[in-house]
Amino acid sequence: MPRPLLATIHLDAMQHNLARARAGARGAKVWAVVKANAYGHGLERAMRGFAGADGLALVEVDYAVRLRELGWTKPILLLEGFFDASDLPVMAQYGLNGSVHCEEQIALLAAARLPHAIDVHLKMNTGMNRLGFTPDAVAGAYARLRAMPHIGTITLMTHFANADEAAPTRLPLEQQMLRFEAGAASIGAGVGTSLPRSLCNSAGVLLHHLDSDWVRPGIMLYGGTPSGAPGGTSAQAFGLLPTMTLRSSIIGIQDIAAGEVVGYGSRYEAAGNIKVGVVACGYADGYPRHAPEGTPVLVDGVRTGLIGRVSMDMLMVDLTHVPGAKVGSAVTLWGQGMPIDEVALAAGTIGYELMCALAPRVPVVEATQ
Repeated sequence: MPRPLLATIHLDAMQHNLARARAGARGAKVWAVVKANAYGHGLERAMRGFAGADGLALVEVDYAVRLRELGWTKPILLLEGFFDASDLPVMAQYGLNGSVHCEEQIALLAAARLPHAIDVHLKMNTGMNRLGFTPDAVAGAYARLRAMPHIGTITLMTHFANADEAAPTRLPLEQQMLRFEAGAASIGAGVGTSLPRSLCNSAGVLLHHLDSDWVRPGIMLYGGTPSGAPGGTSAQAFGLLPTMTLRSSIIGIQDIAAGEVVGYGSRYEAAGNIKVGVVACGYADGYPRHAPEGTPVLVDGVRTGLIGRVSMDMLMVDLTHVPGAKVGSAVTLWGQGMPIDEVALAAGTIGYELMCALAPRVPVVEATQ
């Protein structure tokens, strides 16, 4: 028998969440973001789950080529653009869109001799200070790109730092939009303001109402919320469904007395007589080692909590108040019945990380219904 740990990918939930993103996009086209192997879900599954998207967006050039080889014919956007001159012929050959965010990329484009024109997203840094041209520099960047015969359409793009916060103390979305509009207007002669634009991430789609030609939802497509902050709106309240469920089983039970300790470091001490369940899942499977006592877990559909330190292959849960729990009892670590955002919040991280950290040794199956 295989080890009783299994990740199930729900393609119907992916389709549902994409429809939810489209409903919030105010008529904009949708880039479904599939970077990091589709947030741990797998490129092939994402291509089918998001078949209704207008395009797929990611950062890995080789994965973009793989999408073409798998049969994806609609647009593909490289969110970080290209990393070397050798990427440019690949982009032309496979019809890949690319972000342009720095002078070095423009220099490589100027020196390139490409057989086909490529479309680009000119990225504007409106305050996040990660990638992109400042609003003062974007007009010059646009002019140099527009003068190149092998550049097709140019879309203006920016990325919001705090769109998931209702009232951020620094850099609100409105401030970033003012900077974006100023940069667009600086291109002159009404050109910049008429260029297609790509603005909203998941938080922008769910919480704001902006006119845009493209949106770029990521985490919402996988049934998570952009912010794991306490008091934030849950994925369920947004009408989103979990797309990954991680399940295991109880593989051992210990009855211990008050004062006994559990796990490496003996950091958990039983306050009374308790029943400890051992679950076949650990940090080598992608479960966070730093998850603290009380991190929620479902056993036979009953909510309980983690105790002791997470091991490489196992973790322990309190079964004292789970009637009938036994070896073989079903355990849900996150997904259907146990929101991944709750687990992530308890562990001091975000749902994105849990999805992306799913280890290759964990078997994955699909559920379409």
